[in-house]
This record gives sequence, structure tokens and C-alpha cells, in this order.
Amino acid sequence: MRLVFVMDPVSTVIVDEDTSFALMLEAQARGHHVDHCLPRDVGLRGKKVLARVRKATMQPDPAEPIQLAEPEDVDLVDVDAVFIRADPPFTDEYLWLTLVLDHLDGSTLVVNNPRGLREANEKLYAHHFPEIVPPTIMTSHRDEILRFLSDIGGKAVIKPIDGHGGEGVFLLANGDSNLNGLIESVTHKGARNAIVQALIPEIYDEGDKRILLIDGDLLGVVARMPSTGELRSNIHVGGSAMPAQLSKADKTIIDTMRERLLADRLFFVGLDVIGGKLIEVNVTSPTLIQQMSRLMGENLATPVIERLEEKVRAYPG
Repeated sequence: MRLVFVMDPVSTVIVDEDTSFALMLEAQARGHHVDHCLPRDVGLRGKKVLARVRKATMQPDPAEPIQLAEPEDVDLVDVDAVFIRADPPFTDEYLWLTLVLDHLDGSTLVVNNPRGLREANEKLYAHHFPEIVPPTIMTSHRDEILRFLSDIGGKAVIKPIDGHGGEGVFLLANGDSNLNGLIESVTHKGARNAIVQALIPEIYDEGDKRILLIDGDLLGVVARMPSTGELRSNIHVGGSAMPAQLSKADKTIIDTMRERLLADRLFFVGLDVIGGKLIEVNVTSPTLIQQMSRLMGENLATPVIERLEEKVRAYPG
């Protein structure tokens, strides 16, 4: 197959952490031609979707994990699959990328599906399934946030809708002298909506779980433990990856979401779960496959590329 990975610059790749690198390395090991390009390298010429790509050669070298050949302009109907792996946030450039790649529908497989990416805001998509999320509101109004805070027992988490990687996530607590300031900061003094969610106390003792799915089926699970005194468990802010097992509630979350994920053609998805409750749905560039692989003792990039091969063979294009 010829695969194009639309992602960030290769200079950002961390060889023993990056999920995109693991997938590209596995594709190379299986004999596939792997190209790299940036979101801005994808454009339109009439109805043609063209990309300026560079053939990528992967190697487990921290100094230079990916070597790129000279640029080549390709019509993306002539490749087998396009893997969108640009990191969040979902910017205007990302939106334009999905709109352009829509033109490939029916000719070249794009994962995750561009329409699905636009539909599945990582903070809001979970709320299609209210029975599996904690008490949550989206609002820009301070009085509503304060009322919600009191109604749920005095502790909540506030975060921006377009945030990522734990950025802008704060604990709200009744009696905190910084309460109003935190609300003003995240809502931009009432100019922007924010997500406010009941604090799930298990975050401190159990951390959260990242559950990776392929086409709605379980790939693997890992726990992320926050550092002492920290609310956020994201790896890059000091969280640590730990072995984990699915609980009954976790399995219910997967079963509840499967049909919708398949309908939205979201092939590779990461669920963030705390205490058996769904917090976020990661679809733009789910991570942690390398940490999960080490903890589980198997290369989880292999079943991802195997399933991708199956989808390419079955794709109408």
C-alpha cells in the first residue's frame, strides 16, 4: 500500500513515545510505502486533492527517527489511504484540511473520516451519551457555573472546549479565593463557553484510563496517574503510565459508543475514562500506543495497520 500521514513536522517526533511514529514504523516493516506531509501541503486543483509529500524512512534513532526524501506532488486518489495525525487543537487549518479531504470520499480511504472529525469535538462528543458521562454543563455564565458547583457538592473541573493535553484545566471549589478568577480566565470573562464537569475523586487514587479502539473494538488500555497534588494525568505534564484493566463500567462505555463511532467512521479513537465515566473522546490524534504496548507486552501498532489493510481492501475506491 501507499500511505500518506498528514501530521506535524518530523522534528516533533519522540521516538519512544510518538504514536504516529509507531504506526509509520509498523507500516514500513510490513512493506508499505509511507509518505509524510503537513496539513498545509494538502490542497485542491479543481476537484483534485493534491499533496506535496516526502517519502518517509523510519528508524529507532532518537536523533533522527524519520528521514524525508525530496518532495513529490501526488494526486491523493492514487494512494491507498490517508492517515490524519496532526495534533490538536482543532484549528482553522485543521478544519480546512478536513473539508478538502472530503473530496476523496469513495475513492481513497481517509482515517479518521473527515466528517467524523468535524462531528466529534473531543470535549463535546461524549455528551451524545449522557448516561455514561459525569454531571456536566457547557456555559459562559459565571452565575450558572456557581449554581452548578453548589448543586454537585462544591467541586468541579473547568476546561476550555478547544483545549488539549490538559491545557487550561482547573479545579473549581467553593470557598477558594481564586474561584471567580479561574472562571473568568477559562471563559474569557464570559465571552466564551467552557466545559464544567463534576470532579470525580477517583482521579487522585486511580488516575484516568486511556482506552484505544479500532473500529469500535478494544485495542488496549492504560492508566495514567497524576503526580502528587496534580489534577491532570496527561503524560507530558508529569503523569505516568501504569497497567490497567477494563472494569464492567468501562466495557459498558465501549458498548454504548460502538454504533455511533462506526456510523461516524471514526477508525482510531482514544477514550478518556475516570471512575467508570467517559470524560473525553480523542479522535484527532490519539496517543499512548507505545506506552500501552510496553505495558501489555505486544506491539499494538500491528493490529492497527492490519485493520487498516483490511479496510483498504474493502474500500470501494
